[in-house]
Amino acid sequence: MSGQTAPAQPGASISVDVPAKINPHLGVGDPRADGYHALSTVYQAISLHDTVTAERRGEPGIAITVSGEGAGTLPTGEENLAHKAAKLVALYAGIEPDVRLHLNKRIPVAGGLAGGSADAAGTLVACARLWQVEIGDAELHRLAAGLGSDVPFCLKGGTAIGAGRGEELTPVQAKGTWHWVVATTDTQISTPECYKEVDRLREDGIGRYSSDVDPIVRAFEGGAGAEELARLLINDMEAAAVSLRPQLASLMHGGLEEGALAAHVSGSGPTVLFLATDVKHAVALARRIRMRGGAKSVHLARGPVNGPAA
Repeated sequence: MSGQTAPAQPGASISVDVPAKINPHLGVGDPRADGYHALSTVYQAISLHDTVTAERRGEPGIAITVSGEGAGTLPTGEENLAHKAAKLVALYAGIEPDVRLHLNKRIPVAGGLAGGSADAAGTLVACARLWQVEIGDAELHRLAAGLGSDVPFCLKGGTAIGAGRGEELTPVQAKGTWHWVVATTDTQISTPECYKEVDRLREDGIGRYSSDVDPIVRAFEGGAGAEELARLLINDMEAAAVSLRPQLASLMHGGLEEGALAAHVSGSGPTVLFLATDVKHAVALARRIRMRGGAKSVHLARGPVNGPAA
């Protein structure tokens, strides 16, 4: 783990930016004995990010406040993944937690971009630095994996292959930068809901397990152009997301009509990613998608970017 630690007195604070993740390849296998689905995925961190600020309270306890995306609706108690992350660092260090966490959120909530996992990853890093906890990368990864499947990747960022339930990471040395238009919607899809729909559709013969990540990994390692990457994007959850929220189909078709190279549901959705040729194309595409309507908000993002512990 890198970065400076802060003085330990009350009022000291650490702020950490942590990026959203996308899955340019998301292969979903059958449910495992532990209830998780086997995954064969490629993660990439993008420049849309949350900021986690951890401040010493001067009294025991963990308090959370939220601004931006999800303010007023996200839970701020023990059910919040950032709360669990702070408690986990304190347990690891054998100390009483005394922290006020502020989550300044730009990553859409329940949008398939791992916003909650990103906040947990940022909290692990911020609290460890705030409390001057000496913790190696392997132990930090172990704590992250205990919090959720996407949290280990959110710690590292960049590009990586994910196996198991997503927590088994193999870094990918991507050569290049790719530009995305990120379109959010007024609806949400919980990850368990989408997995359940994947299973239901497969019982009806719809969908398959796209386990082979090699083509898109080679493309990233070779610095492929956006046109080549567009042909390699795969999401085994996309049909389920569209089945649950049919309005996504209209948003996706609209972006393609406006010139996107590809339309790709992000993770379990319902956020939709549109691949652009370059930053100039992305800016123009975002403007056209906004004017067309159908999206709650439209953001520009690039990837890959580093995570807070990279």
